[in-house]
Amino acid sequence: MRKLRFAAALLPEGVVEDVTIGIGGDGLIGTIAAGQGDDGAEREAGLALPGIPNLHSHAHQRAMAGLAERSGNSADSFWTWRQTMYRFLERMGPEEFQAVAAQLYLEMLQAGYTSLAEFHYLHRDPAGAPYGDPAEMSRRIFAAARETGIALTHLPVLYAASGFGGAPLGPGQKRFAMDAEGALALLAALEPECDRLRRLGLAPHSLRAAPPEQLAAALNGLKPGQPVHIHIAEQVKEVEDCLAWSGKRPVEWLLDTHRIDARWCLVHATHLSENERARLAASGAVAGLCPTTEANLGDGFFAAADYLAQGGVFGIGSDSHISVSPVEELRWLEYGERLRRQGRALLAGGPDRSTGRALLDGALTGGARALAQPVGRLARGSRADLIVLDTEHPLLAGRRGEALIDSWIFAGNRNPVRHVMVGGDWVIRDGHHEAEERIGARFRQAMRRLTE
Repeated sequence: MRKLRFAAALLPEGVVEDVTIGIGGDGLIGTIAAGQGDDGAEREAGLALPGIPNLHSHAHQRAMAGLAERSGNSADSFWTWRQTMYRFLERMGPEEFQAVAAQLYLEMLQAGYTSLAEFHYLHRDPAGAPYGDPAEMSRRIFAAARETGIALTHLPVLYAASGFGGAPLGPGQKRFAMDAEGALALLAALEPECDRLRRLGLAPHSLRAAPPEQLAAALNGLKPGQPVHIHIAEQVKEVEDCLAWSGKRPVEWLLDTHRIDARWCLVHATHLSENERARLAASGAVAGLCPTTEANLGDGFFAAADYLAQGGVFGIGSDSHISVSPVEELRWLEYGERLRRQGRALLAGGPDRSTGRALLDGALTGGARALAQPVGRLARGSRADLIVLDTEHPLLAGRRGEALIDSWIFAGNRNPVRHVMVGGDWVIRDGHHEAEERIGARFRQAMRRLTE
């Protein structure tokens, strides 16, 4: 058993100094001991934290981050941004896609994400025709994950309609086409790609894109334990359209129609009634929050304080990758509440508590549940996914205990993540990945082709 001795580590009971962690050949944590020096252990300075799960990623959107910020000839919104995204995808082939995904996953690791859920709907070629191998683009995701070493829950997307009531797909959506039968066949084809770090689930894109009969068929074909993620209630227009179609709000319809439990992740869930929020919190499902993307698209504020007070579970995702930073997602989750309520430390969970620790704990718990992976804790039986903060970094100098976490999340923008481990293997050392030059070169070539 390999042993690592950290100056300090965040264990379930709190920040503890002088911690030795034993890691088995299976990549799982086998032993944890505090204050028991082991001369045979590898010594690591800094604070060890559980690696952070990123529960919502659209890898292809990393290529267009920052390219949709020029105002148009009419009022800009999520819906006009979506048209920009459709046009951008007309040039992206498998090689460009893999290059973009690998660069993104490298950036995630450097920022402190050690696992992700890839909500993948770029299934077909630019003309809308299936590839010779229908799993071509999904295999590119797995290849990028293996090259970088990040853990993956791959979520092929069911995308069968352009609007409520089964409206046919529009020209910009031709690359996304996937019905329930095709999604289940794709999952079966991808089984050989899975290993101890990588697994599968399903993502019905949204209620507007997954008609009821298609959604039911796909869910009936899933294997036990495979997670289900869905976009829901992101925009007011979506809520209004769902009401016109069904007489119910989106989350209300989903809760009334399906058994929603800890297997589910409801992404965004921004616009909820009080009743929907209480029912979602009680269900055990995860609210998948992506504050930087939700801000960039003008979605609105998620009522996080109310949801958490009701016992709700949340996790964070970088979504469109306008930012690839767990710090920024957590910071803006709290800041959204401060702006909404005009107060401070609103998600700390009670008096005399660390806001940063409360946010981090929430993201770790919900992220692990959403990915259905044994991560999010430095504890026996959990996978050895961890990050090490440089406690001598100017942002963290002079801090101890939970003040290190508060300062990491709320002070400055320089990155103090020094080392990153996934499944017992170091993938980032001193801020660098062994393949970063090769990955970066491929990404730059791909971007030149995509933007020329």
